[in-house]
Amino acid sequence: MTTPSEKPSGELLLVAIVEMATGNTAVGQRYEDTVLDLLDRHGGSVERRMRSMDSATEVHIIRFRSRAGYESFMADPDRLDYRTRIGDAAPTTRVVEVHEL
Repeated sequence: MTTPSEKPSGELLLVAIVEMATGNTAVGQRYEDTVLDLLDRHGGSVERRMRSMDSATEVHIIRFRSRAGYESFMADPDRLDYRTRIGDAAPTTRVVEVHEL
């Protein structure tokens, strides 16, 4: 049985709400630029990327060909290493699995 966000084809559609760490907006944006570039190696793609007027929040619509791709993206050593290196300047992200109506 598939979840509402997972199509029978195995695709996974996500909305990511990214909050930049206070005082670290530029670092957070560079982090997002870098890690979003890693999506392709895991079968993912950004369908839309939007930024709030104050640049403190981003909203991404991301599609993965499979849940396994999403899980491998989350475990990507390059992503994890970069996040560790920037420490407290890393943004916080809430991910919501969604489906189209």
